[in-house]
Amino acid sequence: MKITVLDTTLRDGTQGEAVSFTVDDKLAIARLLDELGIDYIEGGWPGSNPRDKEFFARAGELKLKHARLTAFGSTRFAKNRVDSDPNVRALLGAGTPTITIFGKTWDLHTARALKITEEENLKLISETVRYLKEHGKEVIFDAEHFFDGYAANPAFALRALEAAQAAGADILCLCDTNGGTVTSRLAEIVAEVRKRFDGVLGIHAHNDSDCAVANTLAAVEQGATHVQGCMNGYGERCGNANLCSVIAGLELKLGRTVIGAEKLAGLGATARVVAEMANLPLRNDQPYVGHSAFAHKAGVHVSAVLRDAATYEHVPPALVGNRQRVLLSDLSGRANILYKLKQHGVADRLSEEARRELLERIKHLEFLGYELEAAEGTFELLVREALHPGVKFFELASFEVATKLEDDAEPRTTATVTLKAQDGIHSATAHGNGPVHALDLCLRRCLSALYPSILDVHLTDYKVRVLEPKKGTAAKVRVLIEWSDRHRNWTTVGVSQNVIEASWRAMVDAIRLELMRLLEKDESLEKAVDDYCWGV
Repeated sequence: MKITVLDTTLRDGTQGEAVSFTVDDKLAIARLLDELGIDYIEGGWPGSNPRDKEFFARAGELKLKHARLTAFGSTRFAKNRVDSDPNVRALLGAGTPTITIFGKTWDLHTARALKITEEENLKLISETVRYLKEHGKEVIFDAEHFFDGYAANPAFALRALEAAQAAGADILCLCDTNGGTVTSRLAEIVAEVRKRFDGVLGIHAHNDSDCAVANTLAAVEQGATHVQGCMNGYGERCGNANLCSVIAGLELKLGRTVIGAEKLAGLGATARVVAEMANLPLRNDQPYVGHSAFAHKAGVHVSAVLRDAATYEHVPPALVGNRQRVLLSDLSGRANILYKLKQHGVADRLSEEARRELLERIKHLEFLGYELEAAEGTFELLVREALHPGVKFFELASFEVATKLEDDAEPRTTATVTLKAQDGIHSATAHGNGPVHALDLCLRRCLSALYPSILDVHLTDYKVRVLEPKKGTAAKVRVLIEWSDRHRNWTTVGVSQNVIEASWRAMVDAIRLELMRLLEKDESLEKAVDDYCWGV
């Protein structure tokens, strides 16, 4: 059975705290949603703000291949004639083939918010729907606060639906606007409505009681064939039903056709791009598409997954555009190590004893505060050090960092680094924009003559995390640094009670890793190892 989907990320989603899109963002997201196979894209409320007005004015740029662009608004105001109501005129002016209007179905709102009678409310609904249908529009009627309204006064709520349907509404969408209806009760109400009304029935669930996705799936099981929601669950207060989970759940759990298996594989990428445009991190633990959705940490889990992924994965991750990951921590077992070694293509190069020693070293580092699941570069360095025991390209003799601030001048940082190598002592002094920058300059000046390739390695991100908050400024910190050498990115980690030392450790690990990688494929570096490294 085909289930149609209306995505309201560009309208209801933007009502979420910290969610904001430019017009160009909205146009780009609309194209993404169209490519994903979404049936309706609710672009905004053209009568409410200049941004949505401009979006609809530029909507001709979209050239949508599948989706129907939809404008959103309310029924006419009680004081206005339908043909002169500014909101209704703006909806028609948006030029979309489909229009969604919401109307009151809770007597509390009719009496207190609109301050009109039931009959007047029914006229608002029927006259607006009929007028839009007369202008050739497909009309979706969003029955606002339907489930609260039904709980308070079922007859009133049902008469509102009857008014919309009699006036020609193509879809009756039941809205859990306050998001407080539990799944069992919502299913009962949808089943009752389904008995009374033919045609397309929809569901629009908010997530204030963390039931939005479950409520949406339950509504479909009771006969709804139209679902609404937002990518990544964005929206007012606690958000809307997360369409990533809704679509995947309908396709993979309930066997309904929504966007199809081929399009479903693009779900993860779409979720990530939308999050990027919202300038919000995609939740790691977001079901189906989150970075951690198919991540395994405990040794027992990993051991089982290596034998059969179905032991701890409810669906194959590739179906939704995600991938399996195995994490490293003090909870790791030998299976975790074996999995990661296979990823790096070196599983056959380490003995069982070497693997055991590597695992113990990882557990010790995690105990000290290192987070290797977030620092794949440091893990790779540990593996390569296990493959080449005793290799040392250089070691620290000393470093000193001083920052001077005078009056209103910019702070000035000076670092001095002394390293030991097989050919002798290397020292450098440099001025930088801060301690990390100054130390980085010194490190490169000391080593670039020996190892020119390190000049390609540069910092792209830097993060500090306090590990012992109760100790205040004396707390141990963890520094994560992301690096790039134009071919790949990697992250290294350092831990210390001194943030500069923690940064130095992460910095040195990045350089050592780059040299370790080159060691296995660069003959000139092998000669340098012979000339300048200990313990080979």
